[in-house]
Amino acid sequence: MKYKILLLGSGELGKEFVIAAKRYGQTVIAVDSYSGAPAMQVADAHEVIDMLDAAALDKVVAKHQPDIIVPEIEAIRTEQFYLYEAQGIRVVPSAKAANYTMNRKAIRDLAAQEVGVRTAPYRYATSLEELKTGVAFCGCPCVVKPLMSSSGKGQSVIKTEADIEKAWNYAMEGSRGDLKEVIVEGFINFDYEITLLTVTQQNGPTLFCEPIGHRQERGDYQESWQPMAMNPDHLAEAQDMAARVTAALGGAGIWGVEFFITAEGAYFSELSPRPHDTGMVTLAGTQNLNEFELHARAVLGLPIAEIRQLQHGSSAVVLASQNSDSAPKYLGLENVLKDPNAEVRIFGKPTTRPYRRMAVALTFGTESVEELVEKAKNHASNIQLAYDNESIN
Repeated sequence: MKYKILLLGSGELGKEFVIAAKRYGQTVIAVDSYSGAPAMQVADAHEVIDMLDAAALDKVVAKHQPDIIVPEIEAIRTEQFYLYEAQGIRVVPSAKAANYTMNRKAIRDLAAQEVGVRTAPYRYATSLEELKTGVAFCGCPCVVKPLMSSSGKGQSVIKTEADIEKAWNYAMEGSRGDLKEVIVEGFINFDYEITLLTVTQQNGPTLFCEPIGHRQERGDYQESWQPMAMNPDHLAEAQDMAARVTAALGGAGIWGVEFFITAEGAYFSELSPRPHDTGMVTLAGTQNLNEFELHARAVLGLPIAEIRQLQHGSSAVVLASQNSDSAPKYLGLENVLKDPNAEVRIFGKPTTRPYRRMAVALTFGTESVEELVEKAKNHASNIQLAYDNESIN
């Protein structure tokens, strides 16, 4: 069956989803706050609106009359999703899931209190004074995150009381939307972090991809790799937690469920009800279906017979170094693509700013993931961005 899909948020993850949906014959309208966003370049139509404006969102929905709404980012007036569901529009994965997971407070309370999975100790704060109280409860070191942000923006570690005010200000700068509240979490002495891509289906069992390891800087992922070697018992524990939390939220689609892994086992961190940035490693052909194809199938109600790991893979991001009102040129591709086990995905973002993610280098093969990560990092460093009338960075 052919559906009309309204994609809310049109970044690089949305672009790959549109490509997957189009391959299954669907119509997609891409929406974002700026023109020329990556997903708009491959969609059937596009709209530029402030998605936190309920009236503007209502107008776009009324204009296009979509069958399905697929959110890609957090900064959306998600309360409207309940109204759209009442009108017969399917929200992915569900209006409840979108509302809970767009806000770290709702999802953390659901996971820790309703579902009962293991998490770090935490408190919330709407002011600097409340943050000080939260830090006193959780102890130092601890982590501060805006309740609504994307790609780790606004996150920082408080090591001493002297860091508290700086952390509060940084969180407010990184917060998306109009919610000015943070979560402060006790620091977990973890061995590593994983993303467990979890697929819930309309008519089928919950499925899991092999765990993905990743490294972060400034709250943003820099490299990811698949599979992440880990204790089978800890993986089974993470899968059980992911299945229970996603079942409590309901709906069909892919979820990026994040865990801290310690010697004692898995701690739930957070989840996104959509493809995950660290999951771009699946574009390296690590699986029979990449995360975007899995999301498209789940959204459309198409069967997923199995998720099969095919090979090792890694990804490394290519970042902008300066502000520019126009798209850069990408140099060095020929050097990267001499490697038969490498690929590059350029997102097509129309402007740049320091540390903005512009492309990703991918490597794959039978080597260890450690070797593949080093190759991907090297390839990413060889892709240079040339700005208008500027030297190459």
